Amino acid sequence: MAVFGGDPDDQNLLGLGAFAGSATANDWGRLANEYTPVLRTFNRYGQRVDEVEYHPTWHELMNLSVSHGLHAAPWVSDDKAAHVRRAAGFLTVSQAEAGHGCPISMTYAAIPALRVDPDVAAQWEPGLTSTEYDFGLRNPAEKRGLIAGMSMTEKQGGSDVRTNTTVAEPVVDGYLLTGHKWFCSAPMSDLFLVLAQAPGGLTCFVVPRVLPDGSRNVFEIQRLKEKLGNRSNASSEIEFDGTWAQRLGDEGRGVRTIVEMISATRLDCVLGSTGLMRRAVSEAIWHAWHREAFGARLIDQPLMRQVLADLALEVEAAQWLGLRLAHAVDASDSAEQAALRRIALPMSKYYVCKRAPGLTFEAMECLGGPGYVEETGLPRLYREAPVNSIWEGSGNVNALDLLRAMARSPESLDAYLQALAPAAGCDPAFDEQLSDVLNALAAGATEGRARWLAERMVLLLQTALLVQHAPAFVSDAFITARLRQNEGTYGVVDLAAQDVEAILERARPA
Repeated sequence: MAVFGGDPDDQNLLGLGAFAGSATANDWGRLANEYTPVLRTFNRYGQRVDEVEYHPTWHELMNLSVSHGLHAAPWVSDDKAAHVRRAAGFLTVSQAEAGHGCPISMTYAAIPALRVDPDVAAQWEPGLTSTEYDFGLRNPAEKRGLIAGMSMTEKQGGSDVRTNTTVAEPVVDGYLLTGHKWFCSAPMSDLFLVLAQAPGGLTCFVVPRVLPDGSRNVFEIQRLKEKLGNRSNASSEIEFDGTWAQRLGDEGRGVRTIVEMISATRLDCVLGSTGLMRRAVSEAIWHAWHREAFGARLIDQPLMRQVLADLALEVEAAQWLGLRLAHAVDASDSAEQAALRRIALPMSKYYVCKRAPGLTFEAMECLGGPGYVEETGLPRLYREAPVNSIWEGSGNVNALDLLRAMARSPESLDAYLQALAPAAGCDPAFDEQLSDVLNALAAGATEGRARWLAERMVLLLQTALLVQHAPAFVSDAFITARLRQNEGTYGVVDLAAQDVEAILERARPA
């Protein structure tokens, strides 16, 4: 953190980390996923209420993150490293339980979108940035704190939100929405950012669950999704039928309005996946340190050491990348940092989130049979791992966004090359792969090379960060494993010439 302006002795953050690793926090995570949300469509009088009940531990987790400001505090902080500090906290809490990070992330991401309209932002920001968690459907003006959600996708379009068919009809005091949303996570949030077709085109709107007079807005929850993972978090399909909405930004500029929200949630996808990987590697290393097989501890057996060191390198590179992206948010007044963020986010979201499922499985295998058993927590991590790669644009969407961003903002490539400059000449493999990337761009990178380009560019950026900020034994091993050989499967590259002992000691949980 200190590298990016944060306080390494931040007692609040250190306390959060200690608690996130405690038995209590881990029990909360387990129970919130065992006792999943329940939809209550009607009350006992047959009246429609559309409420979701959560296990009490869900609320404990939400209160933990909100009270530490992980949901929105950086936007109203004078701390020059507020987003870096928040990123470290989000990464840490994700290791205890990942599902509640969804509403935390959406609330964080809603603030920059709301600021498109200062009047609308002024109405909602005080509640959203409050560090009090106040669950329940009540008049937003009377609540101690608010949570935001979003609902963009529809079943006919998915990521292609321009095909949305939800209609927004202007009325005297706002708009009335009619339509169906295929994915709406955390439906008990206080307000939602949604897209709908207004007379002037696709437009962004704020939809409150409860109206200023205290009455319920029309927000019909059709069902809760049965998901592979992320089970503590309710995801729903919803129906709007004359639902009141407040316009955010100009008509026809819905995608432009929402783009900052997408950038922020993509950052959290990177951080969330990194947190899952860190937890998985911690479990694997701890097990190997204490498990004996074939006459020796697992941690002392050369091939196991090589696998674990390779996993640890993956996590460390992802951690540095996530904090660097958060630093770019803190420094967004700088044109260079803003330009870097435009391309670094989609490439990082593409790559880091795709690495999480494979790494989590490899960590599970390090435990052998017990790793496949629910009590270890590894199966929950494994089920959770794919979600960040799918949410906020799947792999292809992000790889193609990288190409589009470079085409629209050529200065973003200059900012990226500036970020790599400190590592120039660190190793022939680095210089060679950078040359390959530049040659591909000069030749006009096609869609068919979008994934290759995203992967190569991220690995170069991770290498540059490690060369600058990590111990030499980490950066040297990473270059060996990812640039010189990069066989694809963890533990394949021979790390015998590297300081594996130091890598494992650095990654070992206390």
